[in-house]
Amino acid sequence: MDINTARVDYARSSGMHDDVCKIRILIADDHPVVRDGLAGVIEEQDDMIVVGQASSGTEALCLYREHRPDVTLMDLRMPGMNGVETISAIRTQSPAARAIILSTYDADEDIYRGLQAGAKAYLLKDVGRHVLVDTIRAVHAGQTPVSSEVGAKLASRIIYEQLSDRELEVLRFMVRGMSNQEIARALFIAESTVKFHVGHVLSKLNAGDRTQAVITALKRGLASLD
Repeated sequence: MDINTARVDYARSSGMHDDVCKIRILIADDHPVVRDGLAGVIEEQDDMIVVGQASSGTEALCLYREHRPDVTLMDLRMPGMNGVETISAIRTQSPAARAIILSTYDADEDIYRGLQAGAKAYLLKDVGRHVLVDTIRAVHAGQTPVSSEVGAKLASRIIYEQLSDRELEVLRFMVRGMSNQEIARALFIAESTVKFHVGHVLSKLNAGDRTQAVITALKRGLASLD
């Protein structure tokens, strides 16, 4: 069922809109302006209420335990515990918890990790307010709405063969511009071993050289320049 159908079905099934019946929402984002903006949109809805606002993953986890919201809006990148880690921690304690990732990042690896952690939907922060509230309603109703854009990102991800943990380490050092010799020193392994891993990285990313591998890694969210 798509989001628009969910909106119609939800509207038909909704009668009373007192606080007891409202969808209780927790917002987690490290930017106060973003939190206030989301809260403003949500509070305009007759069937929704904000029960808490968190500025970090750790705070979000504490507020989740306190309020047990129906839906959590989770920023992907926050100081300390990030959104993926926070969702994983919440679902370890409450497997039925429902979360929506709301992020400025649309790399396919970010989307994959978020959904793998248990998020029910992934939205970009520039999404229209009607899409946001409709997605909240759909997730609250037990659905997992996936936009065509997110579906395309996930489809592109599975084209690539999975990198091992060691290959990811090597790739992230490559992104930092380190030579094989420098990577070998950093990882306390032989330079020939680094060269072996680099070869696998290029092959799995379908990259012709290190530069192309780095570009692909940045686009997919496998590494960052931070």
